[in-house]
Amino acid sequence: MKARVSGSHWRNTVSATVVALALGTAANAAAQTADPAPAPADAQEAPADEQTGDEIVVTGFRQSLEAALNVKRASVSAVDAIVAEDIAKFPDQNLAESLQRIPGISIQRDGGEGRAITVRGLGAQFTRVRVNGLETITTTADGASANRERAFDFNVFASELFSSLVVHKTAEASLDEGSLGAVVDLNTGNPLGGKYGLTFVASAQGSYNDLSKNWGPRVAGLLSWKSPDGTIGASISAAYQKSDTLELGNNTVRWAQARFDSVNGTNCWTTANSGGTYVPSAACNQAALSFHPRIPRYGEVRHDRERLGLTGSVQWAPSDATKISIDGLYSRFKEIREEKWGEVLLRSNERSINVVNPVYDDNNNMISATLNDAWVRTEHYWRESTTEFYQVGASWDQDLGENFRFTLLGGISKSDADIPIETTFIFDDRDAQGYQYDYTNSRSPRLTFGTSVTDPANFQLAEIRDRPSNTTNKFRTAQLRTEWDVTEGFKLKLGGVYRRFDYDLTAYQRDTAVCGNGGLDLVLRQITCSPSSLFGPTAVYGFRATSALSELVNLGNAGQPEGNTDSWLIPNIDAAADYTGLYNRPLLLDAGNNRSVTEQVKGGYFQVDLNGSVLGLNVRANAGMRYVRTEQSSTGLNSGTQVTVDRDYEDWLPSANIAADLTPNLVLRAAVAKVMTRPLLANLTPGGSADGFNFRVNFGNPDLQPYRATAYDAALEWYFAPQSVFSVAFFKKEIDSFPVASSRVDTFTSTGLPTSVLASSSPGFLNPALQAQPIWTIQTTVNGTGADLKGVELSLQAPFRFLPGFLSNFGGIVNASFIDSNATYAQGVPATVPGGGNVNQPFETTLYQLSKRAFNATLYYEDSRFSARASVAYRGGFNDQGSATGNVFEGYSPITNVDASIRYKITDNIELSLEGTNLTDAYRERWVDQDAKRPYENNHFGRTFLVGARFKM
Repeated sequence: MKARVSGSHWRNTVSATVVALALGTAANAAAQTADPAPAPADAQEAPADEQTGDEIVVTGFRQSLEAALNVKRASVSAVDAIVAEDIAKFPDQNLAESLQRIPGISIQRDGGEGRAITVRGLGAQFTRVRVNGLETITTTADGASANRERAFDFNVFASELFSSLVVHKTAEASLDEGSLGAVVDLNTGNPLGGKYGLTFVASAQGSYNDLSKNWGPRVAGLLSWKSPDGTIGASISAAYQKSDTLELGNNTVRWAQARFDSVNGTNCWTTANSGGTYVPSAACNQAALSFHPRIPRYGEVRHDRERLGLTGSVQWAPSDATKISIDGLYSRFKEIREEKWGEVLLRSNERSINVVNPVYDDNNNMISATLNDAWVRTEHYWRESTTEFYQVGASWDQDLGENFRFTLLGGISKSDADIPIETTFIFDDRDAQGYQYDYTNSRSPRLTFGTSVTDPANFQLAEIRDRPSNTTNKFRTAQLRTEWDVTEGFKLKLGGVYRRFDYDLTAYQRDTAVCGNGGLDLVLRQITCSPSSLFGPTAVYGFRATSALSELVNLGNAGQPEGNTDSWLIPNIDAAADYTGLYNRPLLLDAGNNRSVTEQVKGGYFQVDLNGSVLGLNVRANAGMRYVRTEQSSTGLNSGTQVTVDRDYEDWLPSANIAADLTPNLVLRAAVAKVMTRPLLANLTPGGSADGFNFRVNFGNPDLQPYRATAYDAALEWYFAPQSVFSVAFFKKEIDSFPVASSRVDTFTSTGLPTSVLASSSPGFLNPALQAQPIWTIQTTVNGTGADLKGVELSLQAPFRFLPGFLSNFGGIVNASFIDSNATYAQGVPATVPGGGNVNQPFETTLYQLSKRAFNATLYYEDSRFSARASVAYRGGFNDQGSATGNVFEGYSPITNVDASIRYKITDNIELSLEGTNLTDAYRERWVDQDAKRPYENNHFGRTFLVGARFKM
């Protein structure tokens, strides 16, 4: 009779297997894998010092590597995994930073820690994430804004809560749809897979950042129990972390073209400062057609984070045929982001600025100049955000006889990202003299203020802003999966799925400029403002700054050169809020950021699994069809009116995977599938939004088609020794439908939108004449013509057993990805006449967020007491998104991150650790325009060190 185990082995074969392996039950888990490839004898060998008689003992980091390889090898589809070394002992401090060690995966960092992933060149929006088998979304704040999309933010969770990550790179009919890149499974544990009796694990660390020079705690604990008869198991875990890090550097907020008041004493207009007619000349035209930084500035950004996570699991297996599990997960991620900037606001204010001694480079950039009548600005930004996530799920695995079994799986999750405070106060000095900028060294520009920026008498409190918002995502899921062993080596899988996803975004603003175009101020009605046309030291455009309303910034190591201005005054948040009564002002709807989407997915699948011998080769394969019907309802505000659009569409998604053992140690894989990803949530709104600072208007398109593609994969894997593999994988994706931006340049009045959708502090609102000028980029999203992607992944992993003595305790992991793609996007080109617009043209480039090259390498050492690891991750540069103001795309330069850790076991139960991340203090460099590479930002986050201890019982 064929061996049979409980239904839990096939409900999510790979995920269940890897959890069991993570808990140190590799042998049992191998038996629970659905028809795994037979392991060759040499794959079970181990060096003499790891054997006791016939017993094989593999511990620590090498155990996790072996478990991950077993999962990869046994799977029919293309799978990679990362497994905890032991209970509650994930190998990295951040889930995203672990994922980047998998071939084909790169990450994006926020505040110095990993946050989102890119898989095989496809950005975070193309990856679906499941927690304990249930799809979900988590969103947090990113940079100066929030993630309000389908992308999953991995920084929400503490890594100690998870026992494994599993990345499915190829599709199966039985695997949830919605991914062009990958499906990532996060697993929190399996108490019945652990040891009998009580297990307790606790760890405590202190975290120190050498830029902020602050310490923070990181603690975690797990309590698990398994009954003596193995029928009941329960576990709870908790993790808490608090950190305070800094981000220091410079920023330009893009580069732009514009006409100035004068250049080297040559007047460019018939009247000074405002009004009049442009007077062409060689000097004025050259300055107008060159690119200059819009807001050159240095600043300090503080990231104060607090992360709490809780998990709980109860499992009951009254017999080998029945298993019932209930799992819960709660996470709370709180962040305070504080920004302090000293800048000059060239953006939209070039008309009044006199340029002296401009210097131009070969890319038509005005890389240095002295500016008189400049608009000096200092900003203080404060945002408080909290993301609360919870998920409750249950599953019932049941065997009905020897050959038939089912799983019933269901659950709910909710991610509530709340920003109750997002406040900015602004000091202005709008006629400053002698300001100098010099971008000869584009990474470390010299920015020097000619007039004092530490004297409050030079400033007026000119703008106040507050933009609270809330993004809520909800998932409800129910699935039924069945499996029938038709005959030896032939299985039939049938299943059905229902999911409901609710996305709701609500945003408000209290923004206002203190002064309008003359009259009493718009905040306290206490001062008489000057007309906006008045220029000079007598102009009144805000409240007089005082020492009571101010605080001093002393810039630390931001990479600035000698001679840079490193101290300036900014508004004090609490004092300015009290003085202006900001938080008592009425909330107004932010029209473009009030929208919702409801998606209901109904579908099913059938899949055939085969396992047998073909031409003397052991062959495993699956093939099937997945059908889903998406019913979508999108709501947004258009011209102040709520509009809802309903639609539905269907997808038939065939897929096939095959794995053949060419030799006992050589596996050949191939796969082909139709895959899809649903459109971005922001693009589905029937509403519109307007940006009066950058002169942009955006409309959604609720009739967008999904991204649809055909994916091809092939791989060869050589398991040449225990814990060792060399693999090469080829992949190609033909993306048939690809939503792209479509835009035109026109007047604001042509949109029909009311001016109330513009921020009242923006130039587009304050100056009605600008609304009638054809300077507005009016943008929407349409169904594009498609794109192609192809690449290769190389991976090598091995312990160095061939070396003598203690050197045999070393080992290494290296992988590399080489990817290329082509996609067409519309971008505005530089103006060719002074004051001209940026006409859009199609440009062929790579897909956004695709790095053509990525490398990862880890060198490790491990003996019975001591272990050490050092890892290097390189990500090549990439285009991140479309740009504006005549810049063709914007993106990031290559970056290399270095991490290391050492551990020492004092006893079998107590371990000490020292870890370091970003040891080279790598700078994150962002640019605009793919050819000119004009500097956008260049920031660093410092090194983080963690010292701690771990106890296990």
